[in-house]
Amino acid sequence: MPPGSFGLPLVGETLSFLFDREFARKRQARYGAIFKTRLLGRPTVVMMGPEANQFVLSSHMDCFSWREGWPGTFKELLGESLFLQEGDEHRRNRKLLMPAFHGPALAGYVDTMQSLTDRYAQRWEDLGQFTWFDELKQLTFDIASTLLLGSEPGEQSAQMSQWFGDLTNGLFSPPIRWGWTPFGKAIKARDRLLEHIEQVVKERQAHPTHDALGLLVQSEDEDGNRLSLEEIKAQALLMLFAGHETTTSMLTSLVMSLAQHPEVWERARQEQMALMETNDGPSGPVFDQRVALDQIRQMPYLDQVVKEVERLYPPVAGGFRGVVKSFEFNGYRVPEGWMALYRIDAAHRDRRIYTNPETFDPDRFGPERAEHKRFDFSLVGFGGGPRVCLGLAFAQLEIKLVAAHLLRHYTWDLLPNQDLTMTPIPTLRPKSGLNVVLKKRDHAQPQTAASGYSRGS
Repeated sequence: MPPGSFGLPLVGETLSFLFDREFARKRQARYGAIFKTRLLGRPTVVMMGPEANQFVLSSHMDCFSWREGWPGTFKELLGESLFLQEGDEHRRNRKLLMPAFHGPALAGYVDTMQSLTDRYAQRWEDLGQFTWFDELKQLTFDIASTLLLGSEPGEQSAQMSQWFGDLTNGLFSPPIRWGWTPFGKAIKARDRLLEHIEQVVKERQAHPTHDALGLLVQSEDEDGNRLSLEEIKAQALLMLFAGHETTTSMLTSLVMSLAQHPEVWERARQEQMALMETNDGPSGPVFDQRVALDQIRQMPYLDQVVKEVERLYPPVAGGFRGVVKSFEFNGYRVPEGWMALYRIDAAHRDRRIYTNPETFDPDRFGPERAEHKRFDFSLVGFGGGPRVCLGLAFAQLEIKLVAAHLLRHYTWDLLPNQDLTMTPIPTLRPKSGLNVVLKKRDHAQPQTAASGYSRGS
């Protein structure tokens, strides 16, 4: 069996796992790429590296269960959604959801993403100084709720975002149902969200629309069967959760990284300036304010920056699975009934794959180096294999569009004396929330990235 320690009776090593960011790295240094522990009351095997990712996510999927891997709080709060489904049920529902996140549907989302991004950027310009994580979370939620549910940004959207905050805070909390506890608040928030979603679903059934929920309501399988009301509610709740939580994390890490690396910022900005259509007006160049869909495919350097953010700052550090069939990995046997945890961040900082992995270096993803191609499953911030994140294309479109808009029109500084330590739960973000000063960029001046940037403290 794998080396390692089960820790204390009952609690095992759960407290160290939750509060020591170096938990897995310390044990990897001692035991290697596979070790045993006890987390959340269950014997657990932790597996690290691209080989482990491929084993869990692709080649030996039949040994693992999504439903049996995640804590009971996830099952109760996120319901019988795609996230926890297996086998034929998962394949059927994933196929029904697919049209809302690919092809023509994505093209139809660009204008809304653009308009909301512009509205929030104007707000940030007026504020001047603010905490960006909170603002980005509201932006990404407005985008998700508008495109996926057809909601109108405003008071209702802000209220739903607050409910989602309560729901998210309950995912890793003790399942104590008293109303004042994090889990009690999460249950109440889930019920309110599902009640709202049910009203919207019934409206879509009576009056079909072209937003993601409208497509989901009308979607049919090969036999002409549609999802039930309860199934649609569960999938819509998951779409909203997945559609903004991790995207907020990625965008926050991206704007922080640009401010910390002016040379990267300037290269990314120059790429955007070259894409902007210009005409000579009476007072000089006139710049097109919009980011067009066809331009999203012409941003190779921004694509490298986004990949490097995904590598160095993955929103989620790993994934749980239940072991439903015993297996061998790296010469060790893992019995049925255990829990498995594959570590995303371990592969992302593997020195066999990435040169100087602690350094922010988008060039590692350029065609000359292409370090991520040295091993399969070496970049898995959005998962991999047959169950790769369904919303991957949606998230990447949104991240690139927001980033391109900011690079073209704004500059920002990180405020000094803030704590930029990255905290991982429920998704990765700076402890301070990223306090910044933002201002409009003057296109008449060919100056580069923000001056006087700060790494915080």
